[in-house]
Amino acid sequence: MSHAAFSDLEIAHKLADAARAAILPYFRRADLGTENKDQGGFDPVTIADREAEQAMRAVLAEHRPTDGVWGEEFGRHDGSSGRMWVLDPIDGTRGFISGTPTWGVLIALSDGDGPFLGVIDQPYTGERFVGGSGAAVMTGPMGETALGTRSTSDLNEAIVFTTFPEVGSADDRSGFEAVAGQCRLARYGMDCYAYALLAAGQIDLVIEAGLNPYDIQGPIAVIQAAGGIVTDWQGGPAHNGGRALAAANAQLHAQALAILTQF
Repeated sequence: MSHAAFSDLEIAHKLADAARAAILPYFRRADLGTENKDQGGFDPVTIADREAEQAMRAVLAEHRPTDGVWGEEFGRHDGSSGRMWVLDPIDGTRGFISGTPTWGVLIALSDGDGPFLGVIDQPYTGERFVGGSGAAVMTGPMGETALGTRSTSDLNEAIVFTTFPEVGSADDRSGFEAVAGQCRLARYGMDCYAYALLAAGQIDLVIEAGLNPYDIQGPIAVIQAAGGIVTDWQGGPAHNGGRALAAANAQLHAQALAILTQF
């Protein structure tokens, strides 16, 4: 079968399937070893992270050999097509080694304008959130449902999620807290699952900082396809990482952005 026989969406599913198969045997294993990539702090990596990324890279080598690949564990390779697959094999490794189901596999397909296809996959719960190529759907134990963001219009009615205080500087945390202080409810430590819940219409805002491109490009594509907005804290593109504000709709985004631009 030729490389062109599979659509980009089908390839994205193949990548997520390959990562699931590589990761699940290691989840909640008492003997799982952990290495620290940050000598000044704690940035864990496991064999599951590495094997999942290798499995996804093998799929791309077979089916999209001219596309670029940028993964957290094995770096960036620019292809000749002008397109880039951006991979985070386990976003939320801290959660993964703690046994929580808030981690996930992040996949994005990007061009010069940013990501246009994205996947957030949670292998343990069997949930997959896909956005792009005409699709904005979630599949999981309850079947398949369309993704759609909420219509909450006032910040004081909003639910906001973040990974703080694990990630981000003191200034970053102050920005988050300034918004959260005006919201109805704030929850912490959710990793990429927060973005999935925003796309699914469960929450209203996600505010993050200290991100790499592979942390945010998949969520951007999923949330935008579901009707939401993702920018940096100044209202510009967020796909290069750094600070990110994801909102369910334009009205809520504007209210949160008016606060965050001060930080």
